[in-house]
Amino acid sequence: MREHVRPTAAQAQINLHTVLQLVAAGRLRCSQTTRRPAAATVAAIAEVLDDGDFYPDEPIAAFAWPLLLQAGGLAELASGRLQLTDRGRAALAKPAAATIRQLWRSWITTTVLDELTRVDEIKGQRAANVLTSVKTRRKAVATALAGCPRDEWIAVDDLFATMRRKRETSPTIARSERALWKLYLVDPQYGSLGYSGFADWPILEGRYTLAVVFEYAATLGLIDIDYTDPAGARTDYHDNWGSDDLDCLSRYDGLLAIRLNPLGAHALGLTGNYQPPASTTAPERTLKVLPTLDIVAVGDPTAADRLILDAHAEHTSDRVWTVRANTLLAAVDTGRQLGHFVAFLTDRATHDLPAALAVLVDDVTTRATRIRDGGLVRLVECADAPLAALIARDPKLRTLCTLVGDHHLAVPVEHEKQFRRTLRTLGHTIATPTG
Repeated sequence: MREHVRPTAAQAQINLHTVLQLVAAGRLRCSQTTRRPAAATVAAIAEVLDDGDFYPDEPIAAFAWPLLLQAGGLAELASGRLQLTDRGRAALAKPAAATIRQLWRSWITTTVLDELTRVDEIKGQRAANVLTSVKTRRKAVATALAGCPRDEWIAVDDLFATMRRKRETSPTIARSERALWKLYLVDPQYGSLGYSGFADWPILEGRYTLAVVFEYAATLGLIDIDYTDPAGARTDYHDNWGSDDLDCLSRYDGLLAIRLNPLGAHALGLTGNYQPPASTTAPERTLKVLPTLDIVAVGDPTAADRLILDAHAEHTSDRVWTVRANTLLAAVDTGRQLGHFVAFLTDRATHDLPAALAVLVDDVTTRATRIRDGGLVRLVECADAPLAALIARDPKLRTLCTLVGDHHLAVPVEHEKQFRRTLRTLGHTIATPTG
């Protein structure tokens, strides 16, 4: 692979909304235990990233996005599938730069992942009392990034040299000299990093730094990057025993230089406001909305735009989506707000929206508010109507339950403990089902 320079800020802002749309569509799954994305999820994200992932066959941004969204509270796991939180749904309608700033700040303090585990060739990381606090290490890298010159390229080796000079910017990896002996390449005895020179700063602290800045800072668009194929890009580990068969020590070895951009300066708290380049402020008008409520793509909609259209309309042909009452109701049922869809069409359409669309949206919005989710409840059956009425009218219990019919009470799950406790003061309790 030839050397490649990639500005990341504009792409990251596009990718944020695209991945949020994938989450809203219910297409992303992660391990309930590790919270890492499944292989199919990584592939789905890589397919829609603006200009693709950094490498075609080595997921970096596609791996990072689900973890960043979870750490930032924009998405959460439910039965192994990511779903948007209230904060995530709100982020769909907000400028991406503010959300990216929040995501980076959340990532600095998260424990969802230790980036060193992504450096697969360094073994022994799971042994007890080996690694230092990941939060402390990540903060050191963030401090080093904040000290980089703005809008100027800095070679990775120069960044390493700068970081090593100060304790607050050097992300010490091993807890002690003894802990170093538990880390190794290939073989735990002969390849141990405890041998003199085997754990030089670039091998441990340097590889950790590369993982943070390449996989997370670059994915969020904080730094522009100059990179090449990781195979053969760095030779600093070649003297280690067992390294002869390793083309690289990490998937991040190809990072050559970084440049702190205006979005990064904003996310790192170095500037108050972020003003995106004029060329990125207005979306391209690629849609025509017909009076028949067919939406025709007259240009090339982005991946995020296609996901929004798929969520609100039926894809009836290659470049046509049709809006119907049932497609809008389905969108509302997944937590989407139709006002955001109308705003999206207003921004993307080549003309004023037809009146028929406003009528349909108003009608569906009205229907969608006539039935309300009251939340989960415990249904309690009473032996007779007088007992149910007595409980429902009790001054202390009436705020904790609702009479349903003549014999039943609905108790919100968040009030169940208090309801049971107060019910006992009346001389009653809830029988446990048997059989």
